[in-house]
Amino acid sequence: MFGGLTFDKLLIVGVIAVFLLGPERLPHYAAQLGRLVRSLRDMANGAKDRMRDEMGPDFDDVDWKKLDPRQYDPRRIIREALTDIDPFAEEDAPAPVVARASVNENSAYLQRKRKREGLGADEPAPFDSEAT
Repeated sequence: MFGGLTFDKLLIVGVIAVFLLGPERLPHYAAQLGRLVRSLRDMANGAKDRMRDEMGPDFDDVDWKKLDPRQYDPRRIIREALTDIDPFAEEDAPAPVVARASVNENSAYLQRKRKREGLGADEPAPFDSEAT
């Protein structure tokens, strides 16, 4: 089944419900649960029908699995963006070329790093009194 619910677990939940609710109130709550599930299904179908009406014939052409946010892995997206890998290329193709950014030797980070490396063991770190 879905979500890790098996028949055994559902049976245990049912037995616990019988003990907690009692046999007198159980049919009433089961009917309420059935109405809730039915109304949720009707709401989902209504939303789908409304979306189909608003989008027109393009609704059936949409690949919904492609838009599923659970499939996105940021590491994979970045790796594919940085490499020139063709997923449909043959295996005999040459190794992919990785795009590398050029390093700016005068960047603020590298300047701070050089200053820190130049400090002696007894010297305190530089302090800027005007920094926020």
